[in-house]
Amino acid sequence: MKAAQICLLPERGVIEVSGPEARAFLQGLITNNMDMVTPEHAIYAALLTPQGKYLFDFFVVQHGETFLLDCEAARLPDLCKRLNFYRLRAKVTIRDVSADYSVAAMIGPAQAGATQTHQDGVIYADPRLAAMGARLLLAPSALSEYAHAPAQDYHRRRIELGLAEGARDIAVEKYFLLEANFEELNGVDFKKGCYVGQELVSRMKHRGVLRKRILPVVVDGPCPHPGTPILAAGREVGVLHSSQGSRALAFLRLSALAPGAPPLQSGEVALTPALPSWLTLTFPDTADDPE
Repeated sequence: MKAAQICLLPERGVIEVSGPEARAFLQGLITNNMDMVTPEHAIYAALLTPQGKYLFDFFVVQHGETFLLDCEAARLPDLCKRLNFYRLRAKVTIRDVSADYSVAAMIGPAQAGATQTHQDGVIYADPRLAAMGARLLLAPSALSEYAHAPAQDYHRRRIELGLAEGARDIAVEKYFLLEANFEELNGVDFKKGCYVGQELVSRMKHRGVLRKRILPVVVDGPCPHPGTPILAAGREVGVLHSSQGSRALAFLRLSALAPGAPPLQSGEVALTPALPSWLTLTFPDTADDPE
């Protein structure tokens, strides 16, 4: 592994959740199953509002007797605050340990979720897709052993594969979990029991058809700024999010992708959906797709 290049991700931080009730505490809050988290396996998960809308997404990995949450650095204080809000009398300690760990990505095929203990932290395969390779939570000094590539290489890869990540792509308190493809990307367990927002997620799952999703698109020209509306025949059908080069992520009405739908445009450029191989879409009836 040491011969591979890594992309440092300074926009990521690390929260440590420890204590005798740490596993049960997280199990009652997050969308994925903490029973799957072992020294050999990591998970991807989210914390939602009680109404089932997105608040935070993160990776959970076991390191010794503690759990480490690989999360957005800019929103880490808010996540700590939310976790402490739910802590009540639980025997749990929640603290920011970002100074102890640097987060990096090693792009290349890996067994999704597989974890390897390292003397300076943890190396684990990205649980979303094997094609995203591995992630490293290591002491900053340990990363000097690796050759470094720009962080843009990581973001280019995830955008090409259609992976939304953090508030840059998933609108906080606006998007539903399944609209961000958490089911397909191993971020939700429908059998684990209750967690915050579980009722709404289950209801959307059993209704069967989503009307909007975050999807990758190819941009024919300079990419407009994130937040630029996407139009089809003059009607707003979505909004742009992250981009790298000619690729971007877009939050789109699925009816705009159905056969015979008019072409997509954002600002002055045309957009072409580039659906990932891991996603199978069901198109809603366009006659029943409200504005």
